[in-house]
Amino acid sequence: MAKAVVFGYHNVGCRCLQVLLAQGVQVVLLVTHQDNPKENIWFESVAALAALHGIPVITPLNPNTPEVVAQICALQPDFFFSFYYREMLKRELLEIPALGALNMHGSLLPKYRGRVPVNWAIIHGETQTGATLHYMTEKPDNGDLVAQQAVPILPEDNALQVFHKVTVAAEMALYACLPDLLAGTAKRVPQDLRLGGYFGGRRAEDGIIDWTKDARAIHNLVRAVAPPYPGATTQLFGKSMRLLQTLLTDRTIAGEKPAFYVKEGKAFAICGQGLLRVLRFELDGVAMSAGEFAALYGSEKFEFNNQG
Repeated sequence: MAKAVVFGYHNVGCRCLQVLLAQGVQVVLLVTHQDNPKENIWFESVAALAALHGIPVITPLNPNTPEVVAQICALQPDFFFSFYYREMLKRELLEIPALGALNMHGSLLPKYRGRVPVNWAIIHGETQTGATLHYMTEKPDNGDLVAQQAVPILPEDNALQVFHKVTVAAEMALYACLPDLLAGTAKRVPQDLRLGGYFGGRRAEDGIIDWTKDARAIHNLVRAVAPPYPGATTQLFGKSMRLLQTLLTDRTIAGEKPAFYVKEGKAFAICGQGLLRVLRFELDGVAMSAGEFAALYGSEKFEFNNQG
């Protein structure tokens, strides 16, 4: 029976840990994160799943300390598996497993290496993404590929919906290739890094809408950062406004400044080019319908304070 140490977090960590257990891998340790009370914890607990199966759990702030390295080395694992673990593993750790260290990444590598790949894929208007299992090196997301599973990104999908698809893709990719990995017959395909780029993390302020952009770009931003992420934000007559869901229209708008208005019970946003229908929004932190907005402020066009 193969022995593995799992570095895991989030829903992908839970589903992929279950795949390992279902296929008879002996998971001798889970390395995970303590939940941050300042973070919106909307995902499942891999630590709770490990506890259910009697798997020891540690939550070091830095997995690369000599103490943690020595503890893991003493277990003599055959494999490392990293499933949405947020810390990079350095050479001293990566050299421990006899049969290799593998990571599950939430994109079709080599595209969207780095942080929050689902969000970046939507921002860039991709029509598909997926999950990739690859060997780990000290450089993020650039090791040899073992398995990939693609999923579609539909025009109205938000980040949460796509993330759920990617979670299933990760489970499918691991399930399909794990027997070959355990048998030592899995193929390794080097990445052509020229075919993709590296992307960093995102902050809440990266969701501020630039209204000089066209409707499609703004629509992509809205759905890429929709809840449980911080949301796409703007300012309307000095008040904070958050756009939670939009819909592309086929209307073109010429010569008008970016603005928000309600017409016939529907809310709209004029963009640098094109018009968006605004299906859900908040004003000063309060969810509001188009009708409620019109009752309070009327149906005139209100220019956005931050127009890019």
